[in-house]
Amino acid sequence: MDVVISGLTREFQKTHDLTALPESEAFEAFAAYCVLSSFYENEFAPDSFRTGGGNDLGIDAFAVLVDGDLLHDADDVVRVMDNRIRPAVDIVFIQAKTSSRFDSRVISDLADNLLHLIRPQDLPYPASDDVQNIRRCLHEAVYANIGKLAGRLPRLHVFYVSTGSEVAAMITEKATSAQQKLIATGMFDEVSFECRTQHHLRTLYRRATSSVTVTFPMPRRVVVPSTSAVEQAVTGLITAPELVDLVLTDDAGRLRRTLFHENFRDFQGYNEVNSKIRDTLCDPAERGLFSLYNLGITIVTRGLHPIGDNVVLTDFQIVNGCQTCHVLFDQRQELTDAVHVKLLVVHTQDEDVISGIAAATNRQTVISEEDLSVRDDFHRLLEEYFEHSRDKQRRLYYERRSKQYSERKDVEKVRVIGRPQLTRAYLAMFLDEPAGVGHFKSLLQERGRELFRPGQQPVYYYLAAATLYRVEWLLRNKRIDKKYAPARYHLLSAVRLQSLGDGAVDHSPRTAEKKCAQLLHDIWDPNASERLFTRFLRPLQRAMDAEPPSVPVGEMVRTQRFADRFHQELLQD
Repeated sequence: MDVVISGLTREFQKTHDLTALPESEAFEAFAAYCVLSSFYENEFAPDSFRTGGGNDLGIDAFAVLVDGDLLHDADDVVRVMDNRIRPAVDIVFIQAKTSSRFDSRVISDLADNLLHLIRPQDLPYPASDDVQNIRRCLHEAVYANIGKLAGRLPRLHVFYVSTGSEVAAMITEKATSAQQKLIATGMFDEVSFECRTQHHLRTLYRRATSSVTVTFPMPRRVVVPSTSAVEQAVTGLITAPELVDLVLTDDAGRLRRTLFHENFRDFQGYNEVNSKIRDTLCDPAERGLFSLYNLGITIVTRGLHPIGDNVVLTDFQIVNGCQTCHVLFDQRQELTDAVHVKLLVVHTQDEDVISGIAAATNRQTVISEEDLSVRDDFHRLLEEYFEHSRDKQRRLYYERRSKQYSERKDVEKVRVIGRPQLTRAYLAMFLDEPAGVGHFKSLLQERGRELFRPGQQPVYYYLAAATLYRVEWLLRNKRIDKKYAPARYHLLSAVRLQSLGDGAVDHSPRTAEKKCAQLLHDIWDPNASERLFTRFLRPLQRAMDAEPPSVPVGEMVRTQRFADRFHQELLQD
């Protein structure tokens, strides 16, 4: 393997706690991380997107993106598709080889296998459970909901990755031929078949491990009077095409959804207000007045560097203007240089200032107080508690902001837990929802009032995160059979039931810390935690065996019936 790629792979293994993987599997995970990070800017567990074992049809990694959400499990894809209107779907296949040369036979075989895979007919040869999961993603989740796509078929992206330095003309021709075969199926709006070299991998890895930086022109900007907590602030106009192309669009041509994590609302679709924004952009007589009609966009950045007429931003978020940005991106074909957008850029490191700006700007629109509570002090308390309440061996990191720890080389990425992960873990462990840990947005709608509340003790959130970390560690290191992975949240519920009981937890600080101390001691001991979780596998297997044999594990564990049965098996064991 190329010496630079080998070094980057070792660094990747260390930061993602994958040092036990042999070289070929580590490279597969590394390639998956590099490629999928170009589609998805949040942190994710790259090893969970690999398709291991035999009979994998030459597919080393696979993912489905629905409206930008990165998914792998068929049941997750089904659930997300059920909750979306006119979703945009991208399907990604990756084959990774440590060889320094591209092989034309690999391209031909992969294309033939994909043709068999995407057709509804039975496969002509044995296939692994991972491949069967892929078929369920395609046929039960995506194509079963083809009417929802409103004429927009999925986009297919196939990547052949090697450590080679160049792609020969014959290889390019083979890839083009494979692309044409896949297009001819009529099942995709777009198909790409790309060969990625060591140079591509280095570039993708650098982007994946760095904060987003953008440069755009703002020639007639005005400096806004600031305070000691604000390093600088500028306001002015930017043309809509430049805003979309230079700020909102990532290198793959998709909307940077991570820019809106500090915003209080997700895109609301084409409601009355957003429809009026769209109508203005589509009306040649009105679009020139857009900057007068629209409140504009507010950006908070931790790095602002004016260079001549240009402005350079690093580590930034759009705290107001989420709806405007989504409509501008969606209607980008209608934009001209006559369309201007008001822009306020605030450079500060002060979290109180960031919260104040976000709350003040959003109160100018119709947003409930419940929405405004999304940036309350409790999340900062969790961030500080996770990082500073334990020694290094027991330290976890709560990621409030996208890629908050991406440039921290001292932080193992598997120790970083984002809000969606923590929400699922806490719901499973302390709110008796191991079967209901579906999509993050639906979780917040259903039980959001019970999460991240002032007065709740952070140790319970830390315990949920630590328990999830340990389950993933046991699965990753093959101390628990991978077949139990879909039931990981049921294992969290079992730990709580056996160790803390079945009632509501006490949120007085001293009692909470005392109750969790022994369990945390066992969780952080690899051998003790293995013994702890191994005890649950027999009742878990009995609960699985009681289900109809035709029901996939990933489907059965998402039913309340299964959760109740596993609960009873635990009590009888």
